[in-house]
Amino acid sequence: MNERKTALVTGANKGIGYEIAAGLGALGFSVGVGARDGRRREAAVEKLRAAGIDAFGVPLDVTDDGSVTAAARLVEKHAGRLDVLVNNAGITGDMPQEPTRVDPETIRTVVETNVIGVIRVTNAMLPLLRRSPSPRIVNMSSSVGSLTRQAGVAGEQTTGPVAVAYAPSKTFLNAVTLQYARELSGTNILINAGCPGFVATDLNGFRGVRTPHQGAAIAIELATLPDDGPTGTFAEDAGPVPW
Repeated sequence: MNERKTALVTGANKGIGYEIAAGLGALGFSVGVGARDGRRREAAVEKLRAAGIDAFGVPLDVTDDGSVTAAARLVEKHAGRLDVLVNNAGITGDMPQEPTRVDPETIRTVVETNVIGVIRVTNAMLPLLRRSPSPRIVNMSSSVGSLTRQAGVAGEQTTGPVAVAYAPSKTFLNAVTLQYARELSGTNILINAGCPGFVATDLNGFRGVRTPHQGAAIAIELATLPDDGPTGTFAEDAGPVPW
C-alpha cells in the first residue's frame, strides 16, 4: 500500500488536468492520471515520472459506470484510500450552441460528461475518500458557470459566447457542488468548485490568455485546504466568484 497521500485527477493527460497532476505531484502526492486515451495517458504518466513525480495511470471514462467502478478498484489497490479527487474532465460540445439552433443531443452529451460524470466519479470514490484524514474534492468549473457574470450584472462583465450546453453545464456543476457540501456538512470532506480563468487549451482553440499552469493553481489550492478551510465555495485565484 502506498503511504503517500494520493490524488486522482480526471482528464489529466493534457492541459489544466496535467498541470494539476504535476502540481500535486510536486507537493508529494502520488497522482492517478485519469484519462480515456491510453496512449496519451501513459505518455503523461511517463512525463510526470521523468520529473520525479509518483504517477500512475488510471483508465477512466467518466461517462461509463464500469470504467468508473474499475478506476475506484485500481486506486484502492494502489493506495487503499484517496485523499484528493479533482473532477477536471470536461467537454465543450458541438457548435453552434445558440439556444435556437442547438441540437438537444449536444446538451445531453455535455451534461453527461460535465455534470453526471462528476457525480458518478465522486460517488464511486467517496468510500476511499472517507478513509482519508483530510479528504478534499475539487470540481473544475468555469467563469461561464457564473450566472452573475453571464448576465453582466452587479458590475460584472458578461463572459463567454452564447453556449447553451457548455455554460449551463458549469452552472449545473456549481449547484451540484453546493448540494454535496450540504450533504457532507459535519464531515471532514471539503468540496469546492474552482475557476481556472480563460486558459489556452484545445477546448477553446488555444485562444485563452492564461497558461494551463496558471489555470491549475486554484485546483491545487482547493485540494490542499487546511482542515478548517471552506466548503461549498466557488473560487478563482483572486478570491470568490459570484454565483
